[in-house]
Amino acid sequence: MTAIYVMSVLFGLACGQVMSFCFPTEYMMHVERKECAYCLTINTTICAGYCMTRDINGKLFLPKYALSQDVCTYRDFLYKTVEIPGCPHHVTPYFSYPVAVSCKCGKCNTDYSDCIHEAIKTNDCTKPRKSDAVGVSI
Repeated sequence: MTAIYVMSVLFGLACGQVMSFCFPTEYMMHVERKECAYCLTINTTICAGYCMTRDINGKLFLPKYALSQDVCTYRDFLYKTVEIPGCPHHVTPYFSYPVAVSCKCGKCNTDYSDCIHEAIKTNDCTKPRKSDAVGVSI
């Protein structure tokens, strides 16, 4: 009986790992303002991965809350603020961005996440690049 119990636990853990691959992933983004002279390259972490989703054939007959469309989203995050170099005095040079500390599969919260399905059209600089400055956590 003990061997069956141990095998069941190991199988459950293995399936749980296979079913959900949602974790902080390194991401490089480029930030620029049209008034500033430089583009800032920022290395951060975002939540990315695969979450189990159920798409039931009878969804026309079920209420929306019964359907499960989970996405890989932030569990814990913090904001960092950096200064974009080369901005004139009348332009606020600060840019704040989220850094994923841990992730989960769940509903997308539009309070702090961009929940669109479109890919970013461009994530590149049109101005000379500066490397990530030391950010300040807020």
